Amino acid sequence: MDDQFPENFLFGIATSSYQIEGGWNEEGKGESMWDRMLHNRPELVKDKSNGDVACDSFHLYKEDVKLVKEIGFDCYRFSINWPRVLPKGTKDYVNFQGIKYYQNLIDELLSNNIQPMVTMYHWEMPQALEEQGGWKNRKIVEYFEDYAEILYTHFGDKVKMWITINEPLHITYGYGDTMVLPALDQHGTADYIVGHNLLLAHAKAYRLYEKKFKAQQNGKVSISLNSLFFFPVTESTEDKEAAEIAMLFSLGWFADPIFSETGDYPTVMRQKIDANSKQEGWPVSRLPVFTEEEISLIKGSCDFFGYQHYTSREVKFGESGKIPSVYRDSGVKTSINKNWTSSNVHWLKVVPEGLRSALNWIRKRYKNPPVYITENGYGDIVEEDGLNDVKRIQYLSTYLKAVLDAVIKDECNVKGYIFWTLMDNFEWLDGYTSAFGIFKVDFKDPNRKRIPKKSVSYIKKWLSTRKISS
Repeated sequence: MDDQFPENFLFGIATSSYQIEGGWNEEGKGESMWDRMLHNRPELVKDKSNGDVACDSFHLYKEDVKLVKEIGFDCYRFSINWPRVLPKGTKDYVNFQGIKYYQNLIDELLSNNIQPMVTMYHWEMPQALEEQGGWKNRKIVEYFEDYAEILYTHFGDKVKMWITINEPLHITYGYGDTMVLPALDQHGTADYIVGHNLLLAHAKAYRLYEKKFKAQQNGKVSISLNSLFFFPVTESTEDKEAAEIAMLFSLGWFADPIFSETGDYPTVMRQKIDANSKQEGWPVSRLPVFTEEEISLIKGSCDFFGYQHYTSREVKFGESGKIPSVYRDSGVKTSINKNWTSSNVHWLKVVPEGLRSALNWIRKRYKNPPVYITENGYGDIVEEDGLNDVKRIQYLSTYLKAVLDAVIKDECNVKGYIFWTLMDNFEWLDGYTSAFGIFKVDFKDPNRKRIPKKSVSYIKKWLSTRKISS
């Protein structure tokens, strides 16, 4: 049927620990990079807020699970706060109160017949490790592998779907730009080093599971990659080439080493960055080089393709960005089509055909791997009432239709779709000024009351049939 998802298609909803948990210094939790930075520099966030309490899911997790169950989701994707489990970031000191919190959450999900999908790292860098350079420090690869081993050991008997790292591309923005923390702005250098270490850390965690845990626990491990989709400004050959380069400098940067036959960075990245580095007088390329051993380690280190997508851009050749920078290295310029519908969140345009096109790009380039869309959702500015979220319903219905078309008409191997997000939360440097949740949270209420928006009834009805309603 052209209007119904396959029977085994997985539907879920996602959250992340710093954005919802709170309890920032409770029961032995260590300090994270976000804790330290936002306590010292609140002006970095639009409304000068932080995640100290957030939605208070540290205390209200049972209520959250109840909401997930009542709507009818198959799966709940949540992240583990690294310093809640390892307060200093390393395996030398394990906080068993933190372990117990996540065991309780997992048990609550399973008792309600909801599958947990667990993200190991959703940007909650332990402050102790950030002080050593965070993802810039090559030792982070070893630290992450140790952390992964502790998670597999304590949760792997019940967790069968793992995401090692959330949006590695976005993590690089924190080192090469100022869009997220640590906001180092070491553009064109730190971002490539960080990307390199993220891939190695992911692969180490994957191979550890493969070698030590998979036979007994029988789970799946992946990474959640994110990208816009880039349309050519015109149908000219030149603009189409620019759009392809833009995809390779974003999604291909992390997907090619894992999913391509060569197991290395996209050729165009290597050529452009090497050439620019030489021209700028660098003694070696700013893009690190994998050894043959590292290529073997990373290549094939995913059991499925985790993909996150919200919106699109148009692209053509042109210079943009600082020298050096990823933007300048790519040699393309992006723009927004004025005909695209806007959200009140400045970067989010409603372009459902972008998601279908991205899924087809993955299908063609990587031989149609199994794909789980691990995040897709709609954000708006926070309004006084904010419950009549008709625009979110419109967004979700058109994007779900795009996914269905990709599955039925294009034969893309998409296995699941996970909404972002359960409730309004701390939206990083936007603080609480933008809202992506299907539940509104009353942040003035000490009990953090969750109030259903109109989209809740839409999703509930839709999940009961798995059909796109016209």
